[in-house]
Amino acid sequence: MARTAVFDVDGTLVDTNYLHVAAWWEAFRQTGHTVPMAAVHKAIGLGSDDLIEHLLGADRDREQDERISGAHTTLYATCFERLSALTGAAELLRTLAGRGWTVVLATSASDHELGALRRALDADDVIADIAGADDVEEGKPAPEPIRQAMEIAGGTPDETVYVGDSVWDMQAATRASVAAVALLSGGIPRADLEEAGAGETYSGPADLLAHLDDSVFARIGAAG
Repeated sequence: MARTAVFDVDGTLVDTNYLHVAAWWEAFRQTGHTVPMAAVHKAIGLGSDDLIEHLLGADRDREQDERISGAHTTLYATCFERLSALTGAAELLRTLAGRGWTVVLATSASDHELGALRRALDADDVIADIAGADDVEEGKPAPEPIRQAMEIAGGTPDETVYVGDSVWDMQAATRASVAAVALLSGGIPRADLEEAGAGETYSGPADLLAHLDDSVFARIGAAG
């Protein structure tokens, strides 16, 4: 059995959530939609199609979807060279890998975005693989991305921990029957994350790293 540490990327390992909020807000504005930034923020973590439907509804003019998504992609890409890993993110991944965990990323980011995220994170040496949006039929909050990550690593729910920063992350982990760890680094309130299924909550990667020996990672490691 492989102890599997599955990580979301945006807002969990790399400080990008508010950049996405601004890019989506402007993309909606360019297509004639006024969407509050707070609403956009709460939707971050969904794949592009699901995010647009969540914010505009099922009865929207779907012919605009591609234009909205394309505008977001273009706007967000202007930030690629300025992306920054969250404090302690790479060290957290390396510490877990050093303790025998298989580290897999589960993200809805496009390949182009993912390349920029990985450069910012600078931890490819300990990332075993990536479960991307193209690998599953449904993105978070469906459990498929996490199940795909477990399949890649050869892990089981009992030996898998999922770390994310959004309500959608916690819902996906719950549906996949894996331990859910939430980080506040994405800006979502603790209460919302716990209501969605978070078993443990930390301020960010550095805080989780500092408390790793008291976390679910240590308990699963001891049991294994």
